[in-house]
Amino acid sequence: MPDAVPTGSDAVRNEWLRRVEAEYRSATITQHLTLWLMQVAASPDLLHAGLRIAEDELVHAELSMDTYLAAGGTGGPTLARESLGLRRREGDPLEWDVLRVGVDVFCLGETVAVPLFKHLREGCTVKVARRALDRILRDEVRHRDFGWTLLGWMLTDTPHGDALRALIDRELPTWFRRIRASYGVGAGSTRATPDEDRAWGLMAPAEYARVLERTFERDWLPRFRKLGIDPERAWTAPA
Repeated sequence: MPDAVPTGSDAVRNEWLRRVEAEYRSATITQHLTLWLMQVAASPDLLHAGLRIAEDELVHAELSMDTYLAAGGTGGPTLARESLGLRRREGDPLEWDVLRVGVDVFCLGETVAVPLFKHLREGCTVKVARRALDRILRDEVRHRDFGWTLLGWMLTDTPHGDALRALIDRELPTWFRRIRASYGVGAGSTRATPDEDRAWGLMAPAEYARVLERTFERDWLPRFRKLGIDPERAWTAPA
């Protein structure tokens, strides 16, 4: 007889609904970024990759919605229209805004997403949630690589390399602070996640913070240095 599926708690439903909203927002941001890439004459492989990622994110939203409903959720996500797209920075070249999104969303956000979703999947036993995390994790690896390929192209194959390096040096501390605000706030938390919620693909706040710190050492530090950028000052910059 198969093991009983644990009842989805409010925490489970809230988390999976939040993921629906986040994935849908990621789809629109990537679609908008791909338009910008067309406008700056990016290579066709980057354009095709961007469109594929937007489609991936919609699939992720659908799978997350399936999990939310299976956990007993009703209704649907609340999406703020003003968050579903990108805004230009007045007076700056379009290439600067492309770099901002590429580094902040992909080199940082999608890079840490790989170990985060891997960790979430390890304790996940509810089939509908595990199916969602399996697909999301598989795609996040490709999304991460897109970001670093895009950054490498912008720094080495466009005439804006020096200006973009200076931009990263100025704004990387802000981008690191933002991702710490999202994932690192639980560093001192002792709140545990019940086994029943863990089975649905949740984990404790302190675990998010630990994954974030490991990502700096294992991913961000060597990847940025490979491109001639030292991120340590930005990582340790005071808030």
